Amino acid sequence: MGLYKRGSVWWMSFSHNGRQYRQSTETENKRLAARIFDKLKGELAEGKWFKNISVHTHTLEELMNKYLKEHSSVNKVKKSHLRDKGMAKNLLSFFKNRILTDITPAMISDYKVKRREDGVSPRTINYELTLMSHAFNLAILEWEWVKDNPVRRVRKDRTNNFIERWLNPEEEKRLLHVSAPWLRDIIIFAIHTGLRQSEILDLKWSQIDLVRRTMTIFEQKNRGIDTLPLNETTMRVLSDRHHQCSSKVDLVFPSANGTRIDNMNLVRAFRRVTRKAEIYNFRFHDLRHTFATRLVQSGVGIYEVQKLGRWKSPSMVMRYAHHNTESLRASIEVMDGFKGAFITNLSHPQKNRVHKSHLRLVNP
Repeated sequence: MGLYKRGSVWWMSFSHNGRQYRQSTETENKRLAARIFDKLKGELAEGKWFKNISVHTHTLEELMNKYLKEHSSVNKVKKSHLRDKGMAKNLLSFFKNRILTDITPAMISDYKVKRREDGVSPRTINYELTLMSHAFNLAILEWEWVKDNPVRRVRKDRTNNFIERWLNPEEEKRLLHVSAPWLRDIIIFAIHTGLRQSEILDLKWSQIDLVRRTMTIFEQKNRGIDTLPLNETTMRVLSDRHHQCSSKVDLVFPSANGTRIDNMNLVRAFRRVTRKAEIYNFRFHDLRHTFATRLVQSGVGIYEVQKLGRWKSPSMVMRYAHHNTESLRASIEVMDGFKGAFITNLSHPQKNRVHKSHLRLVNP
């Protein structure tokens, strides 16, 4: 039995029936930690502390299972829940059979190193740690399994996700020229609606109102339901497909045999045409970037772009909506309208010459 430090906080270590236990005193003061430890030893002697011993023996596997069942599956859409399950699997493969109170920031740092060695991106590692941290927070606040969240003391890796990539008109022309008709329709639809890949492939005619020229999106990342207007270009694509598609198929963009197009099949086809069109470092999701960027460059307000693209906040829109130099030129040229005395002085340097004796230095 004894006291020891984890970072700046004092912890207690003791054993019972051959099993080792550790618990935070939740203080950086050694004297206070010693008093807490003395109290604990008294409770151990009287057998009081072990009445609630089950609180301190939950494993990470128990925590993640409870999190997935009671929080993720209830509060998140199916796609996000499946992603959580995948991240939890990665965490449990490293922290197998670990008791929650035994997990330290040092162990979590080792996990980060292991994931980097596996070739995992910093962004993915951060997502996994965020999931783990959220589960710990629920274990503290709602389930009262632990009193400390070790993930909070581990620094997230720096990421560079601000990708300024969108399709310019010339690239779009080349891309559509080399694309098969089915893929061309999907690309045009993506550019003019900003829909995500899965949203396009899952889109059904029951979501389209050709009379009102609207589209309704149901299950999405923000768990909202949105009805969006459709422009003329999008309506032409839908009208053509409506005449081509069988009445027995509800999908707007089905495969040749009437089934849903597999995500990876679309990605592979898209990669082939981008290479053929000599467009590099461009993903299918960048069509969504293109949607937001063109709206902003055309003068559409950030609020309207946010609603059309269904982003949670204006700050998220700014990640996608990029200006190019020429789109900013009209704004900077507004300054040319303010032609005051300074411009006049520049036009008549001799007439407006100022004698040195009239100048006064302020705070030289």
